[in-house]
Amino acid sequence: MKLVTIDAQPGLRPGVLLGEDVLDFAVSGDLIALSNWIPNTMPSLLGGGEGGLDIIRRIIDRVEEGHGDIRNRLWQCGALKALRDVRLAAPVPRPGIVLCHGRAYFSHLKEMQKSERPKVEEEPRAFLKNVNAIIGPETPIVLPHQCPNMVDFEGEFSIVFGAPCHNVNEADALATVAGYTIVNDVSARDWAENFIKTGDPDLNRMGKQLPTFCPIGPVIATRDEVPDPHDINLTTTLNGQVMQSAHTADLIWRIPELISYFSRWYPFRPGDILTTGSPAGVGFGRDPKVFMKPGDVVAITVDRVGTLRNPIIA
Repeated sequence: MKLVTIDAQPGLRPGVLLGEDVLDFAVSGDLIALSNWIPNTMPSLLGGGEGGLDIIRRIIDRVEEGHGDIRNRLWQCGALKALRDVRLAAPVPRPGIVLCHGRAYFSHLKEMQKSERPKVEEEPRAFLKNVNAIIGPETPIVLPHQCPNMVDFEGEFSIVFGAPCHNVNEADALATVAGYTIVNDVSARDWAENFIKTGDPDLNRMGKQLPTFCPIGPVIATRDEVPDPHDINLTTTLNGQVMQSAHTADLIWRIPELISYFSRWYPFRPGDILTTGSPAGVGFGRDPKVFMKPGDVVAITVDRVGTLRNPIIA
């Protein structure tokens, strides 16, 4: 199933996709048994584990088996709406941690190092992304006035945790995953280039922490929707032109390895996010280089998850 966070009065609240419709648990009330159990935040919902997700599956079954009658009543009370009429926030609007894995795909190393035999790190590398930079689908990415000219896209297939995860071994790592989403690790490359050249440890200088530089969404596809996270295609387009086209088989480290490695230091909690890194095709790696400008639209599509789309404004 695909979980969403609905942005509507009186505030953000969890929901679920039913085909081209969205079911708002908070509005469904007594029409659906068990819906009153649903917590009012996505981390709390995910923290219910598989038992909680099974309750949502039972609710979905109830709606789908109820045919026209229950659907009509849900439409009438506003609990069921067409997806096109709903504004979605990031599926986890305020995770405790967004940890971005870098230098993750062989293809990306080749383009950034301009080598067919790139140097591979001995261990995975990552940095924390500013949670205040998070936006949802269709929300504009704003080019900052202090560095507007080299703003780049990085489409990343990403893990959403559903259970506490610290010092986990590889064999148990996937059991801590609730599902998967998409993150656009937006970067101001003029700042990031200087950071790389100087080795400056100040993450502010990476140009990745600015407002709107962390689009996430549109959904969390639960783990059962993605039986093999190493068999996933990712495509990023800019104004409809393909920029990134990759497969997760190109990842240097497999996902259980990443989770186990980073969980040595980070105590992940339900709703926290770990990106698996960017594949080749970023604007900075192209010749000539390609950067986002006002009026552009960037869209990242991931198998079994969906498409994260954001316009660009000044």
